[in-house]
Amino acid sequence: MVRHSSISRPVGLTPDAATSHFRPVLLDASSPEGLRDLETLAASSSVGAVHDMIEEQLDELIRCEDPAVAHSTGSLAAARRRICGTTPLWRWGTWVFYPWSGRLVHVLAREAFQRVRTDRNRNKIDRAQQRELRGRRIGVVGLSVGNSAAVTLAMEGVGGSFRLADFDTLGLSNLNRLRAGTGDLGVSKAVLAARQMFEIDPYLDIEVFTAGLTEESIGPFFDGVGGDEPLDLLVEECDTVWAKVAAREYARHRGIPVLMDANDRGLLDVERFDLEPRRPLFHGRTGDSTSSDVARMDRSELLSFLLAMVDGPRLSPAMRDAVGEIGRTLSSWPQLASGVMLGGALVADTARRILLGELIPSGRSYIDLDELIPATDSQIVPEFVRALEEVR
Repeated sequence: MVRHSSISRPVGLTPDAATSHFRPVLLDASSPEGLRDLETLAASSSVGAVHDMIEEQLDELIRCEDPAVAHSTGSLAAARRRICGTTPLWRWGTWVFYPWSGRLVHVLAREAFQRVRTDRNRNKIDRAQQRELRGRRIGVVGLSVGNSAAVTLAMEGVGGSFRLADFDTLGLSNLNRLRAGTGDLGVSKAVLAARQMFEIDPYLDIEVFTAGLTEESIGPFFDGVGGDEPLDLLVEECDTVWAKVAAREYARHRGIPVLMDANDRGLLDVERFDLEPRRPLFHGRTGDSTSSDVARMDRSELLSFLLAMVDGPRLSPAMRDAVGEIGRTLSSWPQLASGVMLGGALVADTARRILLGELIPSGRSYIDLDELIPATDSQIVPEFVRALEEVR
């Protein structure tokens, strides 16, 4: 059944809508209440654009239900009439209003939407697996590097409920690796990710924690406000060392697997606390240090802790050189969009396989593109250029 929100007055784009709104309004125009709300909204100044491609979406639904049938224009029209019955096409399905952009979009009803949107996943993810994945709840901490993972998870249909935590807002220097635009500057990174995910699938269930993980928020983040909605998997991509440790302590206590992309040399870290409830954090690389210990560490101790956590000797040359330059000649850790996108793919693929029951073991894997696609002798390039010039 389509969930719709009651609108007692036009939904205005309030001054803070650009930075705070992240949840779309879903309207079922086939019901009297939904129709009233839709008419009120359409008559307001809130809607900047209307996007209605419902007929084309229905045609996709018809074709994916029976791909062997070669439909004509007439047979498609007849099939649409059978699906909609006596309901006018403009009142069928769901109207979705995105308050941060002012766009009003017409989409298929929930089940039909999910069926068409994930149709091209077959046979890599069959429909039974897709339904199972939609029932899973995933937490993502750190929505800079984690943005790529969260958006890829949503695109692939891995997870139907998400909790996103980040205390930071989008800055201009984030645009070298984070899929966003200049109009998003100043927006909470958690809010930004939620918007991007909702624009892919308005039927997702997403909660945001714009203060990040704190001692007060970490419990509700893992268990839900009522304590009865635990996460099934955690993606940890935050920069705060205390949160990295505390998140793993909570995950281990609750038997939740943790994935981390280190964004250097394609390092993917897997900790299967669901299978190994007594496994040491970070595979034992940081000893018995707890989040309480980390909270008391000074800057030098935190740096040593981080280097132990990420295997300092195995860092890329660029990252090793950067360690001593942070705060001197570099403002922060060097990161590239290509590495972040690769990390998002690694996290999403591994999360899907774990949630579907594959026995992915704890440990670390390196998908180092410099090693997998090594550069050849530098002399080859000039020779190649000269050969091209001779041809010309």
